Amino acid sequence: MKRSVAAAFAVVAIFAVSRAASAQSSVDCNSFVKLRDEAQQKALAVRGAVQSKAERKDICALVQRYYTAESTMVKFLEDNKTWCGIPDQAIKAAKDNHEHTLKFRTAACTDAPAAKPHVPTLSDAIGTPSVDTGANTKTGRGTLDSLNGNPLAR
Repeated sequence: MKRSVAAAFAVVAIFAVSRAASAQSSVDCNSFVKLRDEAQQKALAVRGAVQSKAERKDICALVQRYYTAESTMVKFLEDNKTWCGIPDQAIKAAKDNHEHTLKFRTAACTDAPAAKPHVPTLSDAIGTPSVDTGANTKTGRGTLDSLNGNPLAR
């Protein structure tokens, strides 16, 4: 009798622990939606800034915020993998996206590279323009003249 009562208490205790664990996991798993939505909003802000050709420092600040939100989301996925039943492929995809964000952040937040110096061409050395235009061609002779005049001068 004492064993059956002890076994019943053990079953009730295990059931209570499993219910508490499932309740805890549902709360944790539902909080992922909030993290994901926050990261998506910040990603849309970055996209909007890039499309509107905002200044580099503004884009850098937005990318920093997005990177932080994405880091939080990836950490959540790793920490709650077993509780929420998150597949390894989803975690790998999130990490790959996070690596792309890191590369974009590095590119967006570094100073713009200095323009390469112009290598002089033969036309620069001689002092003539490199492309024929109406201003640097003579009319009245040559292959560019037609019955209606120089086509480059039009």
